[in-house]
Amino acid sequence: MKVNSLETVNYRNIENIRIEPCDTVNIIYGENAQGKTNLLESLWLFTGCRSFRGSKEQELISFDKDFAKLSMTFSDDGREHEAEIILADKKKAVFDGVEHASTSVFFGEFLGIIFAPQHLSLVKGGPYERRKFLNMALCQLRPKYENVLSDFNKILEQRNALLKDIPRHSELLDTLDIWDERLANYSAIIMTQRLRYLEETEPFLKEIYSGISGGKEEIGIKYETPVELSGTDREGLSAEIFEALKAARPEDIKNGSTSVGPHRDDLLIMLDGLPVRSFGSQGQQRSCALSLKLAEAAVIKKLTGKQPVAFLDDVMSELDSGRQDYILNHIDGWQVFITCCDPSSILKSKTGKVFEIKGGQLCSST
Repeated sequence: MKVNSLETVNYRNIENIRIEPCDTVNIIYGENAQGKTNLLESLWLFTGCRSFRGSKEQELISFDKDFAKLSMTFSDDGREHEAEIILADKKKAVFDGVEHASTSVFFGEFLGIIFAPQHLSLVKGGPYERRKFLNMALCQLRPKYENVLSDFNKILEQRNALLKDIPRHSELLDTLDIWDERLANYSAIIMTQRLRYLEETEPFLKEIYSGISGGKEEIGIKYETPVELSGTDREGLSAEIFEALKAARPEDIKNGSTSVGPHRDDLLIMLDGLPVRSFGSQGQQRSCALSLKLAEAAVIKKLTGKQPVAFLDDVMSELDSGRQDYILNHIDGWQVFITCCDPSSILKSKTGKVFEIKGGQLCSST
């Protein structure tokens, strides 16, 4: 999978930039706040995922402009595709000439992985970051997962509203069974998908971490949930979640929120059986985060047969030379986009293209 061209118009501080990247390493460099991450972010949006910086869509449009337009061509299995994203009062996505109302049309079509500074806290941050990591990975692999997640969140919101109303209207308690059954069904789908993804990920994760660390310790992952996971299928898991929801009702009503479900689960990352979040050094935590992202790419390649494009946003300076070398060697043969302040420390003997960004404009391309 290769990006052939990108044109970005009225996107954040970028008025108009067009690039034609090479098939290997593409370095986007410049001083801070010049637009290099904005350019990378505009590419990432074609995966169908939201901004990796957590920005609202209105924040993506240049100040005093009514719209932003992103146009990209990319190749997949020898076939070229055309894609557009128009951000305005109404968002629009165009894929091979067909207009859609959501960028989710790109899920499964353009595949990528992103490794940004915030992913270095994937290990030591809160559970939300790890759930977000799982959800983003699964949305690309299984486009229907986003719809399931959206439906789950709507049901969760309605159940929470009901929990808040029950203390004042006790007759509503009898309706909880209906919502709990629906929530349990959607929870089971999400949790089953996450568990299967982690089963696919763990072998690659162990291999990659061993390569980064020189085999000094062994990494492991475990899905953490209060629900019993004794090898049940989706139907059995749904029944167990339903029972867990019933058992948690008194506390949930007291707090006005749902305490059981995939929105509360976590991913435990361990080194030699100990939680790396609590016991790992900063270097070990960075190695774990890096390994998770590279393993994500390996799973995509295994399950789809397609090599995702890699986006590395200003993280190379955060890594020592050994980890930098491992990344560059591991992604040999991939198309990769790297943002940085100084390209000389990254390119070394690698061939590729270099784009200089200054004030939201493309100054040079070599």
